[in-house]
Amino acid sequence: MSRSRFENLEPDKQQRLIDSAAEEFAAKGYDAASLNRILELAGMSKSSLYYYFDDKADLFTTLVDRSLAYLFRQVGGFDDSKLTAENFWDEMEATALRFIMLGNSNAWYVKMGRMFYRLRSDPAHSAPTERSFAAARRWLTDLVRKGQALGAVRTDLPETLMVDAAMGLGEALDLWVLRHWDELPDEARLRMAHDQVGLFRRLLSP
Repeated sequence: MSRSRFENLEPDKQQRLIDSAAEEFAAKGYDAASLNRILELAGMSKSSLYYYFDDKADLFTTLVDRSLAYLFRQVGGFDDSKLTAENFWDEMEATALRFIMLGNSNAWYVKMGRMFYRLRSDPAHSAPTERSFAAARRWLTDLVRKGQALGAVRTDLPETLMVDAAMGLGEALDLWVLRHWDELPDEARLRMAHDQVGLFRRLLSP
């Protein structure tokens, strides 16, 4: 797991390392990416890297976490005060559409997603990806509770079952989209927001 001391590193050095890692992973892919090249770009020594991270997988997952945080800031969240039972699922679809539009405009997010799931499928290196899934699970649990409070999400099943089912659906959709992204025209990608949120709606709505 990313060490807390990385968060105490000067912000400009943090960003230089993250930018260098993004450049190398985007150019070479996860397996071929060179830690030595990342360190050269960042102006750091190998001993410094291992002071902050356990290994390449840990560095990459931290890059994913930072990229997703930036992505969420770009997309924007929900204004809870404006969510109602009537607009809850429409707001989910609008948010999904903004994510897809960013993917259309920046190929890095698709490359990152493919590398992330490839890492997750490797038992020897998948452990760091668990923190990203734990964060997604917390976000989804909070969303389910908001939806239930509004009457937009069912209450007849255990919360953990609904979250498990939604997480499984989300992962299946991620994998399908990443596998087929390059062959889909823009209009088909944009239509996925409606289709995919529709699947979640049929799973979770009352």
